Parts: sequence; structure tokens; C-alpha cells
Amino acid sequence: EAFTRPKLMQHLSKLGFTQSYTYFIWRNTAWELREYFTELNNPWFREFFRPNLWPTTHDVLHHYLQVGGRPGSIIRLILAGTLSASYGIYGPAFELCELTPLEEGSEEFLNSEKYEIRTWNLDDPNSLRDIIKRLNQARRDHPALQSNHSLRFHNCTNDQMLCYTKQTDDFSDVILVVINLDPHQTHNTFVDLPLESLGLDPYQDYQLRDLLMDVEYTWFGGRNYVELDPNVMPAHVFWVKQWEET
Repeated sequence: EAFTRPKLMQHLSKLGFTQSYTYFIWRNTAWELREYFTELNNPWFREFFRPNLWPTTHDVLHHYLQVGGRPGSIIRLILAGTLSASYGIYGPAFELCELTPLEEGSEEFLNSEKYEIRTWNLDDPNSLRDIIKRLNQARRDHPALQSNHSLRFHNCTNDQMLCYTKQTDDFSDVILVVINLDPHQTHNTFVDLPLESLGLDPYQDYQLRDLLMDVEYTWFGGRNYVELDPNVMPAHVFWVKQWEET
């Protein structure tokens, strides 16, 4: 693994470092995420650079998570687990939403386990365990989430929302993610999808199964409405397929 300045990280990747930390922790707005992952997914770049996304590390607790609480942690977890085929979490500290900084303005954890032996209450009701389990199950079940080459961002009418898709080459697996990046407030948006380039007939209904909440929706056309409350679930991770009569 490697993490250093961007040009040196690129060089290390070419030499064989297969896990590259990224600047994902410091990319929190919609435009930052679109710009950064468009760069990482550039055809020449992705041939040698394999991004590994972490919401936090043992060294870094970003201000976004310090003030975002549990919803903020869920947002960053889902982004990490769907934007890249490779992601990780900082063990029980992240799972249990330990978000206290060393001091105001610091990006270091208070009571970091780098410096002490700790025990954990893994049954804490604040735990993200069930959400992590559902996200990892989706990653195992869906080949579209197991690579990065098909990542595409799509238009949202609200800059607090982010929308993107991943798909297999034969369209047998299409994943759509719509996520509210504000951990404090409910937001809504219209999302615009290029249906034909996702293998969907623009003149027929299509089905979406939310892999996090196990709920199904039926959409029609390229523009549809989404509203997300971060205190319920800040994101949809949809498995998309053409509607079929049963």
C-alpha cells in the first residue's frame, strides 16, 4: 500500500503497489467527488492505479465526520463501498462511530488505539454493523461494484445530492447510487439517467431494488424524483433492471 503526494503515488503504482490510499477523505462535496473520481477513472490512469477508499484511518478523522455523526459515517461508508471496488474501514472505531477529535481543529482521534489496548462493545446500538453487512453483501452479489471502469456520474438538480452508476459490459448488472451528502437535513432532487446507455428501453418501466433497505420501486423515463432523509437512510443503492411482468 502507498500514500504520499499524487505524482509519487502514481509512480509507486506503476512499480507494483497494488493498494493506493487516496484523497477521498478530503473530498466531501458533490463537485469535489465528481472531479476527483473522474480523474481517477481516466482510461490511462485506471490501468495502473487501484484506489483504496477509507472514510477514516487511524491517523485521520475529517471534520465532516466530527460534525456529521452517525448519518455522516453512513454517507462516507456508502460512498467508499460503491465508488471503488476496494475500500476499508478503521475497525471498531469507525463501526461504532467514535468521532471525537483530539482537540478542536484537529484531524486526529481522541484515544486512538494506536496508543493503547482497548476493548469494544460491539453490540452498541450506534453500531454500523448491519449497514456494513448489507453493503458488503451487495458488493459480493453484484459484479458492477467489483470494478471501477464503468463509473459514470449523472445530473442532479440539487448540489447536495450525488448520483452515479456502475454496470457490467453486457448490462446484466446495473447499479445506481443516489446519495444525500448533507448529514443534517433531508434533500430531494430529480436525477437524469441516459437509459439506453444503461441497457434500458426508454419507453418501458424499469425496476429498482434498494439493496440497503430491501424495497422495490418502479420508474419510467430518464428523469425521476428522489428524496432522502439522512436520519433514516441517506442513500439508495439500487439494482436496476427492465420491468418484467410476473
